[in-house]
Amino acid sequence: MSNIYFTLFKTFFKIGLFTLGGGYAMLPLIETEVVDRRRWLSKESFIDVTAIAQSSPGVFAINMSVFVGYRLRGLRGALVTALGTALPSFVIILLLAMCFVHVTDNAVVASIFRGIRPAVVALIAVPTWNMAVSAKINLSNCWIPLGGALLIYLLGVNPIYVILAAAFGGYLYGQFVQPTEAKSSDVDGAAHHHGEAEDKEV
Repeated sequence: MSNIYFTLFKTFFKIGLFTLGGGYAMLPLIETEVVDRRRWLSKESFIDVTAIAQSSPGVFAINMSVFVGYRLRGLRGALVTALGTALPSFVIILLLAMCFVHVTDNAVVASIFRGIRPAVVALIAVPTWNMAVSAKINLSNCWIPLGGALLIYLLGVNPIYVILAAAFGGYLYGQFVQPTEAKSSDVDGAAHHHGEAEDKEV
């Protein structure tokens, strides 16, 4: 039983240690470890956890680790994964803060950060694309993420409100629209089988 806690800590410690650019840049590493390698979560569950972590208060990366840890081993698992995620950042930032005064104007350090920033964009773009594929975004529903992005970017709408509105829309769709689609597809299927039966009789 203790081995799983060590594995959780080691996995999220590695994620926290080798991730640059903040919580969203952790997504490809978390997905690789949790979904593809360890198979602790399915892709659909990972998308759900990501949405919950985004809409919850607090640091996104810590929220993700807590949800994954709690889902696997309850409160102890959540504590272990949160500690594993936060500890590398705490130690590194503490060391940087202690010597930052001496490297602020260093040209080499400035050049390193200029090179890191574009790479962070790629780290965020890849999991965004993968989640879009897993969420089955197509021409009929692509207006939902595009509309949400425009509301956040152009109008400054809080992402929580966008997520809540999408959740409410999904609820309405599941309650009122989807049942009618299912009934119509059943009717079409029955008519198709009936037509095939008539053709065989002829």
